[in-house]
Amino acid sequence: MGTDRLRTGRPYHEQISNWLRARIEEGGFAPDDQLPSESDLGKRFGVSRITVRRALQTLESEGLIYRRQGLGSFVAPGRLRQGLVRLTDFAQDMARAGAKASSRVLHHGQEVAPAAVSSILGCPPDARVVRLDRLRLGDGLPVAFDRTWLPLFYGQVLEGRNLDETTIYQILEEQHGIPVLRGRYRMEAMNAPADIAGHLEVPKGCALLVIGRLSLTVEDRPVYFQRRFYRCDRVAFEMELAREAGASGGPGGGMPLREFEPVFQLGGADD
Repeated sequence: MGTDRLRTGRPYHEQISNWLRARIEEGGFAPDDQLPSESDLGKRFGVSRITVRRALQTLESEGLIYRRQGLGSFVAPGRLRQGLVRLTDFAQDMARAGAKASSRVLHHGQEVAPAAVSSILGCPPDARVVRLDRLRLGDGLPVAFDRTWLPLFYGQVLEGRNLDETTIYQILEEQHGIPVLRGRYRMEAMNAPADIAGHLEVPKGCALLVIGRLSLTVEDRPVYFQRRFYRCDRVAFEMELAREAGASGGPGGGMPLREFEPVFQLGGADD
């Protein structure tokens, strides 16, 4: 097991608990799965078992994990994955839908960041960023178009990579130890611009579902901002709200979101 780099300026135990929390919420560990041992985590991050134990205690106090004497730590049952996390992994979405995912890189290079993008990424005005455009396909059919901007520091790690087959997440986190710890999302409708409409094989001005995502690493540093344009005839989102047993049903109490996931339609007479 390789060593993942931890950054100075933030407690190591907090960075480790953030890393484990993200893996659990993304479904990398299912309910009742055993987590890596304290020894393995210590070797991975180059820290003492005391530091690892403190990170695990944080997750246990949050109810994310439980511990068994002599056996180790396990993911607590009942922690449902949020679909908004799943949608960021297109290949996983397709696999769950029983379809084969593929990608086609349409643009990969540096440019001056648009004003809105530099503001979101916290870059100086006129800063240069790396822009990556990819067409996302399911069973060979256009489903979505991704436009992603990365600060140069993070964008440079994509150089020479096969981005038709490898995800940004895999390159940043698994190969360079840059964890994506959380994201901010915005969903809206948009009329398709001519270039994106052409790639998605829909008429210009056709309604698209657009999901913007800002991905953040340690210390809330922006890693990349992405806009994903979905064909509305090939994806819909379903959600489930559920109140926990014994929770108050009074006015204004609301119900927590338990599921929010994409549902794909890739067949049919129109195809």
